[in-house]
Amino acid sequence: SAASDVYKRQLLIALSTYSAVPVPQLDWNEKNMRYAICFFPAVGVLCGAALWLWAVLAQATGMSGVLFAAIAACLPILVTGGIHMDGYLDTVDALSSHQTCEKKLAIMKDANCGAFAVIYGGVYLLAYAGFAYEVFAAGHILLICPLFVLSRALSGLCAVNLPNARKSGMLCAFTSGVQRRTATVALTLAGLAAAAGMVWMSPTAGGMAAVFVVVSALKYRRFALAQFGGVTGDTSGFFLQLCELCGLIGIWIGGLL
Repeated sequence: SAASDVYKRQLLIALSTYSAVPVPQLDWNEKNMRYAICFFPAVGVLCGAALWLWAVLAQATGMSGVLFAAIAACLPILVTGGIHMDGYLDTVDALSSHQTCEKKLAIMKDANCGAFAVIYGGVYLLAYAGFAYEVFAAGHILLICPLFVLSRALSGLCAVNLPNARKSGMLCAFTSGVQRRTATVALTLAGLAAAAGMVWMSPTAGGMAAVFVVVSALKYRRFALAQFGGVTGDTSGFFLQLCELCGLIGIWIGGLL
């Protein structure tokens, strides 16, 4: 039907933008973009599937937890093409400048990579791999699979409901024509389904992870408004990376209880 074809196009745009999966490239017109942001969590399904396959291979081969964790830290970047890590690095550069809001936004737009981006990129990957190792050793690694969906649902909710700091750019293209109420409902349902799956898999570890990511979203809302006057594509990537790390820490803490 015509409606299913439109939804398919919106899904393909979300996948082509937020993942490295080869899909047909479509025009970014109003019809194709209207609800593309609602399919953002679908990229999380791909990340979760990649991690699940890696976990199956790890179990079958008896590989060390160190090797598993190192590749697990790389998988989301490989699946997404690094788009969110790029936003994280740009935002770290801007924050490290301690300049005005306008200058921070200009720094994020600069294609050059600063020293702080390199430093904190390494810090992030080491922290992620370390906690992934602990979660793997505790037998809770599959809890991360729905976490990829939950983080993208929350990132989409923030993008749709918070002011855009630039009034232009890729994120603005995804959110400017969207019906906010419809997108909010769709993303909320995706997030709730992911959180419910985590809690079902492990009430303590999954529940703690869900609490951690929701708190990180609330903190991000205040942070984005205070530091940049709103959200951008880069700050959204920054949040998504930290949200997933917070969820990983929550799984680890919940597993200790």
